[in-house]
Amino acid sequence: MKIKNFPNITLFVTICILIVIGILALATSSVPLSMKVTNNPNYYLFHQLLWGLLPGLLLGFVAFKIPLHNLKKWSLPIFIGAYILMLLVFVPALSKTELGATRWLSLGFFGSLQPSEVLKIAMIIYLAAILNNEKQRRKFISFIIISGLVFFSLFLQNDMGTLIALFSIAFIMFFCSKTPIKQTLMIFFTALAGFIGLIFIAPHRIERLYTYLHPGTDTLGVGYHINQALISVGSGGLFGSGLGFSIQKFGFLPQSISDSIFAIFAEETGFAGCLVLIILFLIFFYSSLSIARRINDEYLRLLVIGIGSWIIVQAFVNIGAMLNLVPLTGIPLPFISYGGSHLIAELIGCGMLLNASLHAKG
Repeated sequence: MKIKNFPNITLFVTICILIVIGILALATSSVPLSMKVTNNPNYYLFHQLLWGLLPGLLLGFVAFKIPLHNLKKWSLPIFIGAYILMLLVFVPALSKTELGATRWLSLGFFGSLQPSEVLKIAMIIYLAAILNNEKQRRKFISFIIISGLVFFSLFLQNDMGTLIALFSIAFIMFFCSKTPIKQTLMIFFTALAGFIGLIFIAPHRIERLYTYLHPGTDTLGVGYHINQALISVGSGGLFGSGLGFSIQKFGFLPQSISDSIFAIFAEETGFAGCLVLIILFLIFFYSSLSIARRINDEYLRLLVIGIGSWIIVQAFVNIGAMLNLVPLTGIPLPFISYGGSHLIAELIGCGMLLNASLHAKG
């Protein structure tokens, strides 16, 4: 197939707009916390630009230029390398704990790395490779093995949110790889039973589920976070209070620059701003599906589906949590939340998407 000279323009413009919105959202939401922690109003913004956006754009460009079938050849070593990083989190000398969770590797001067973000890309690349090459029975067995390994590492990290997101991505890829519906249903119901079991073996997960079902309970205790998020979203009205004029970011809303940044964005831009952001994510996903439909290469098609699903699943789980449509999770909002690891991973994924779009017909 003849390779085009330019990537999908709609996807490229959408990614650029999302990046700009992310910079603006962080610039306005991070000032109070930056002043409190460092006495520098732009500390978190500059940190995100230097250690998130800049390396993300550079690595994203590399992902755009590299022949994607080279990644297919190296998919197993890539997955093994990412999995080793996940296990290194349990080495005390290398790990870093934040908010009571040990999910990061300390990189000294360079900050920290969240290996689960690397695992997302590695899993998508490896799944695309094996679901393309293996026979039906081997696809099923390989999928179970990979899912089990990912489950084990995230279970040890007590990261239920990322576990659900990664399984959703993997399940969508499996479903789109022309596998028998019997296998798909078997995986779905087994996973559902497993997730229900995980909820009821941990008291804090039961508490979180109860808070989700009854958000008005204990508004100063376990229900504090979701209630402050709903206050923030609701106070935005139709057009918001204006960029920089959020009240909730002054210590009222927990994790206001990371997992809860959508609530601050909603407060400052209102329903109109939220609608624009959601439409942008839908355009991103639709463009990904459009590219996937017009690619004859099965490996590239599954790769595109995996990356597109990754972004849309995370976006709507994060937004849904802030609206109490799903229980609160620790999943960042793609392109918007503070955190260099997830932004770098997302921009690498975008580079791969734009690269794959060069192979699409039409």
